[in-house]
Formats: sequence, C-alpha cells, structure tokens
Amino acid sequence: MTAGAVAVVDVEALQHNLKRVRRVVPKARIMAIIKANGYGHGLERVARALTTVKSPVDAFGVARLDEAIFLRECGFTQPITLLEGFLDATELARIMHYRLEVVVHDAYQIDILKSANPTAPVPVWLKIDTGMHRIGFAPEQVSRAWRRLSECPVVMPPIRLMTHLANADDRNDPATMQQLEVFNASIAGFDTDLSVANSAGILGWPQTHADWVRPGIMLYGSSPFNDNVGEQYGLRPAMTFKARILSVRPSKKGDRIGYGGEWQCPQDMPVGVIGVGYGDGYPRHAKAGTPVLIKGNTAPLIGRVSMDMICVDLRNHPGVNIGDEVVLWGDGLPAETVAQHAGTISYQLFCNVTQRVRFIDDDIQG
Repeated sequence: MTAGAVAVVDVEALQHNLKRVRRVVPKARIMAIIKANGYGHGLERVARALTTVKSPVDAFGVARLDEAIFLRECGFTQPITLLEGFLDATELARIMHYRLEVVVHDAYQIDILKSANPTAPVPVWLKIDTGMHRIGFAPEQVSRAWRRLSECPVVMPPIRLMTHLANADDRNDPATMQQLEVFNASIAGFDTDLSVANSAGILGWPQTHADWVRPGIMLYGSSPFNDNVGEQYGLRPAMTFKARILSVRPSKKGDRIGYGGEWQCPQDMPVGVIGVGYGDGYPRHAKAGTPVLIKGNTAPLIGRVSMDMICVDLRNHPGVNIGDEVVLWGDGLPAETVAQHAGTISYQLFCNVTQRVRFIDDDIQG
C-alpha cells in the first residue's frame, strides 16, 4: 500500500483499442500517435504494447526528435514520423542517422533538404493546410512544394501527402467535409499515399480514412468526440488513476472545507480526505461535484483541489475507511467525465500526470 497516487496502465486495453482501430479501418495502415510520452501513459510502454500483438502498428508518430531517438534506442525498428518536422540542418543530420521520417510543412524545411548531404534517404510527408491554419502548405502552394521536394537528392520517393482535421470532434460541424474537399482538390493529379484521419476521423468520418490513419486518443480508450465516452465505441481505458483515503473527518454544519472556504458543510457530515492533488496531476480547476469512485460508487468533490489533497462528501458512503482505494478516473469512471467537470479534455488529464506518481502495469499490482 502507498499513500501516494498511482497510475495503473492496462497494456491489454491498449492492444484491445488497437484491434478496434483495425476493425474500423481494415484496409488502412496505422500510424499510432504516441507523442507526449504516449499521451502520459509511458512512451516505451505504449510502443511495446502496440508492437507485440498479432497485427502491430505500421508506424509511430511523435512530435519531437528526442521522442523518436528514445524509441530507436529502445530498439524499435518501425517507421517513426516526426509530426513537427525539423528546425535546422543539425536536426536533419540526426534524423538521417536514426532513419526517421519527417513531415514537411514549411518552405524553410525544403531549403534545408536541398542543401543536405544525402548520407541517408529521408522519407517525407508533405503537409497541406486545409483549414486548421496551424502548420502546412496552403493548397495553392502544394504543387511547387512537391516539385521542389522532388528535386532534393536526400528525399526518398514517393512523397506522401497529409492534412489534419480541426473540427472532427464535432460530428455536426461542416468544417470536416469542407477540409476534405480542399484536400481532394489539392491532391488532384498526385498518385501517392494519403493520410487524413485522426481518431475522430476514424470513428466518425469514414470519408477521411484514405491509405493511412493516425489514431491517438482512441488508443488510450478515450472518445475523441465532445459528447460521449470511449466505452460507447468499444474502447477500454488504458489508464486508471488512483489514490487512497487519508482521513475521514466528522465535520460540523457550517464548517468550510479547504483553501478559501468556498464550500460549506450544509449539515454535520463525514468528509473524506484523499491523497492526491494538482501536484500529482489532478486538475486544479475541477469543480465541486466532480466525481471520484469509492467501492464502486461515486462521491462528489468538495472544496478546492490543493497540491497534495482533495476532499469529498461521504454522506452517502458510510463504510469508507482510511486506506480505501479511490479511482480518480479510468476503470469505472471515464476520464471524459472528470475532464468535463474540470473544463478540460481527457488528453490533458493523461498528459498532466506528474513524475511523482508511480506508474505500474496492471499485471503487477499488489
């Protein structure tokens, strides 16, 4: 038993969710997005889970060079794509050394590729900005960018094409189909691999599936949509965030709980103190009423979240004792539900779990 928070990662859930992707897009290849330390689940752990199944992922996508190098040094030989590309010739040299693939989204990157010493071929994804307006070439720039890339000795053919969906999490928003129309117009005349769909595209927009899909949040068991949870799509939560009851306090009517005294006891009542806070990654802005799960039943958060502790209302939980386990999100309590109460998204909950939290695999609990 430990008084600190723990994050239990269900490796079989990761593999289950990958199989779910395969069932939805059986003909597409899969670039698993495992950036940001595998969405907070552990980069090596996630990569290992997704490559030790009967139908492993076809490639990985990460944001930063150090993530890709870490995977190579762990022994992973799958294609790894740098979704943000590279900044300078020094990074490009390391990309060639570690046999990585890159997303090219700006003219300066083509300039660097044209000047590079072709010590190793570099596979390239050319990114088109179809409406996200973040990175990527405007549609009218695509032909020239393609031509310039084709002239670079270091670039390995074929050059592939991708875009990123901005509003696919809302299935009523016409922006996704508008983006797809722009993409299709931009790629007319090119015969190469295409990639459009993220998790929301995979589950909600079959028109976007193309040759490659790029699942992210659904691999971790969470819904990419803003109105439901992963379980509705046959997904299983890969992370269960837990802590324990530190104290059960008999509080009096009128007692104010926590910093600022914003929450006041409406009657004499037991208050549970749980050993987790924003120092562990529990969202500081979680509102009163945010649920936690104790012995299979929910209890509402009361008072402000502090660095190391939160408090909950135990009026409907007479059997709670010191040391009892509390699920903060995961098995039995969707992260999406907690995120909604905290005014955020499940992505941020996962990524914000801090270094002082002990991570354990589900098969070695005890």
